[in-house]
Amino acid sequence: MPERILNAATKMSDLTTAKVGEIQNVTKLAKMLAMNALIEAARAGDAGRGFAVVANEVTNISQQITSIATELQGLFADEAHDLRATAQTVRGSRLSDLALYVIELIDRNLYERSCDVRWWATDSAVVDGCVKVDDPTAVTWASKRLGVILDSYTVYLDLWIADRHGRVIANGRPDRYSVAGLDVSSAGWFRQAMGTHDGGEYAVADIETNEQLGGKQVATYATAVRAGGEVDGEVIGAMGIFFDWEAQADSVVHSINLPPEELERTTILIVDRDNKVIASSDKKIKNGEALSLRLNGAEKGSYLLDDDSIVAYALTPGFETYKGLGWRGVIIQKPSQKDAVQANRPGVNKVNKNAGFVKRPQMAL
Repeated sequence: MPERILNAATKMSDLTTAKVGEIQNVTKLAKMLAMNALIEAARAGDAGRGFAVVANEVTNISQQITSIATELQGLFADEAHDLRATAQTVRGSRLSDLALYVIELIDRNLYERSCDVRWWATDSAVVDGCVKVDDPTAVTWASKRLGVILDSYTVYLDLWIADRHGRVIANGRPDRYSVAGLDVSSAGWFRQAMGTHDGGEYAVADIETNEQLGGKQVATYATAVRAGGEVDGEVIGAMGIFFDWEAQADSVVHSINLPPEELERTTILIVDRDNKVIASSDKKIKNGEALSLRLNGAEKGSYLLDDDSIVAYALTPGFETYKGLGWRGVIIQKPSQKDAVQANRPGVNKVNKNAGFVKRPQMAL
């Protein structure tokens, strides 16, 4: 719909300009004929006076027509401008809805991760592994059990169990990641997991690179392992699960269904609470790059840049018991070639120009 409105506005503006030009050419010709008639009337003397009156009237009518055509052109230009502004508003609303969809999609995904960690921490093999940390059989069984889980959940890189002192005692992919014995006592996820009040609580860390997992970016979820797997049982260890952020986030930002022509000029992003990019459909925009968004305190909205690109954004609303981490979905869409040509024409008013791009590492949007 926004594209149709913009196309209609452009066609109306082009048609008006062409037709007014034709009218002006006709009136110019009429004025020239009237001028020639006046010259001939003057040569004819008294016999040409009546003809001179007609020629003057033709000149006056031509001037009136020119004035009406100019006024009409201005009115149509204003209407075309209003249509373009309306189309931009509709497009901005549509794109901000898509930005909300993106962040909701990722939050629904991460909500499931928060459920997974709390559920798996009560698994009997996990609990026994933390109780019998010196029993190779119990630890091996816990590792095998984690491996079985990973076979069914392809969104994780690995699952770890640490004892109460922060020593990793088992993981689901020991053949790929040799982390047994690793000290994670200073890791944020472990400390937060050990500090949970009951089995209904969990910890979540910001997106980070985990060197022990091949330098991959992960979203880490953790909770305490409790005696007997009880909600209020004694804390006997911690479980950390490592969501394969790069692969899963990439699939989300490429999941938006847009027409090919529109998709090729659209960039879809997920940014953290500090507006740092943590996922992008444009490989030229690297994770960690900061955006300077003009939010003006709004949770959802859009605005135009100086080049007529639209920036749309939406703050996470959370999902179920997962309140989110203050992340946003952001969509940047460049104008089509037709829109860019129209926007750069002389006399076309600019509206809602709030910011421009600046050089990295921070982009002003």
